[in-house]
Amino acid sequence: MNVPNLITMSRFALIPLFLVLYLNGYPLAALVTVLLAGLSDFLDGYIARRSGQITVTGIMLDPLADKLMMLAIVASLLVGGRIPWEAVAVMAFREIGMIAFSAFFHFRGFKTVPANRLGKATTVVYYGAIVLLLLDQPGGLLLFWIGIVLSFLTSGIYVLQFRHLNRAS
Repeated sequence: MNVPNLITMSRFALIPLFLVLYLNGYPLAALVTVLLAGLSDFLDGYIARRSGQITVTGIMLDPLADKLMMLAIVASLLVGGRIPWEAVAVMAFREIGMIAFSAFFHFRGFKTVPANRLGKATTVVYYGAIVLLLLDQPGGLLLFWIGIVLSFLTSGIYVLQFRHLNRAS
């Protein structure tokens, strides 16, 4: 297990920490946890690319850690009354679908498509929405819906890239 993968694994540990903090009334500490997860996401990718330590494990674990953290945050925001269930249902449908799609094809020997710029931009939009929502600031829900739209556009691009990548192999 290399350093970038260890950093990715640490994000899995941040998920229950976020949940405990947020659900026990510490939204600022929960936000710091989310931002730490975001920083570790950037850091593991940077180290992996810079040092040539990109692995199949990392390509699978990194988006899984991101998606599980995002689902935990969204579920918490729903429980806290900050976002409507419709937004959660649409987002969860996409996230769970992407996890299942990636896992299904990975375990059948297909190549996985790494994150692209639009996917990274979508993550930034989601993080912006989360900051606004956790700090109870205006615009958070609108930004969240923009993130959902971007995530579906990104999914379409991923599917096309996946088909191209695995057709060429």
